[in-house]
Amino acid sequence: MIGKIIAGTSFAGTVGYVIKEQSRILNAEGVTPPDIREMVQDFKDQTLLNPRLRNTVGHISLSFSPKDTSRMTDALMTQIVKEYILRMGITDTQYLLVRHLDQPHPHCHLVYNRVGNNGQTISDKNIKIRNAKVCHALTEKYGLHLAPGKESVRWEHLREPDKTKYEIYDAIKTNLPNCGSWNDLEYRLKEHGITMPYKYCGSTNQKQGVLFSKNGFEFSGSKIDRQFSYSKLNRHFTQTQQQAHYRATLAKGFHAAIGNYRSSYTDLFGNISGSGNKGHADAGLINFGDNIGTLPLPPNDSPIGLSAAQLQRKPSESLEEHIARITALLNTVAEAMAIAVMEQKRKLRERKTKMKL
Repeated sequence: MIGKIIAGTSFAGTVGYVIKEQSRILNAEGVTPPDIREMVQDFKDQTLLNPRLRNTVGHISLSFSPKDTSRMTDALMTQIVKEYILRMGITDTQYLLVRHLDQPHPHCHLVYNRVGNNGQTISDKNIKIRNAKVCHALTEKYGLHLAPGKESVRWEHLREPDKTKYEIYDAIKTNLPNCGSWNDLEYRLKEHGITMPYKYCGSTNQKQGVLFSKNGFEFSGSKIDRQFSYSKLNRHFTQTQQQAHYRATLAKGFHAAIGNYRSSYTDLFGNISGSGNKGHADAGLINFGDNIGTLPLPPNDSPIGLSAAQLQRKPSESLEEHIARITALLNTVAEAMAIAVMEQKRKLRERKTKMKL
């Protein structure tokens, strides 16, 4: 169950929208259905009790998962919405509850008067936060599924500008994972007929917002979806670039460690192929793929230990964690082999000195 707070400017427009061909009135309080004009007039008459309140129209859509369709009877939907109304504090006022039948998932619209029956104001303070909490609580109480996201919306049933807005949403959602910068996103969306004018801070070149434009309609990123606001998209690109830089640094360090290991191995044990292994028992090779190739392990009788199991990726490791760990391991082993080579050379010098004596 998900509730969406919708800004309403007039009762005539709001009631006219919710009473459509594919709809059914479930409940009404203080208004006289089904005549639209009479209901609108009922709402307007009550607003006269509080003429100082400007925004008198309350409008909330409540959506349920398609998985709940079979059990979501009109009676159950009405029961859930009545409890929603109580928990939201929308009491002692007029309201109209209408179920829409034009989508595959069950959903309804609640229109209410923010001027109460006694002229009191029905508060909209923190309404989005309260709405989210109440929807979550009722979803758990009634054992409901999560309501569908934008991906489940059937565009062919939408009217403009919603149709274009969902087209833009889908284009951003599809292309964003392959974009590492604003320029990447702008280029990819252009292929879908979407332009991205930016909003700037005063007369400066500092960007502070982004708009998405198509078919003559223009939406801010946050109006498309909260995750597509300028600040969140900018954070996404910053994190993507930082991650790309980190991976490049990891790859560079890994290749350097491979080179150091091979060099130290050859100095200590001879030919990497194993044919010149200076009499040591071969411990085999480990294959790192086409880009790296095979790497010989230290001989079994060597005091320097490194096994294939140590170089394997652990089940709980991410790819980056695996590369970082084996890079450090290869560097440690390479350093140990380099020290062993220096020790061999020192002993050889000592023997030569004794022979001269």
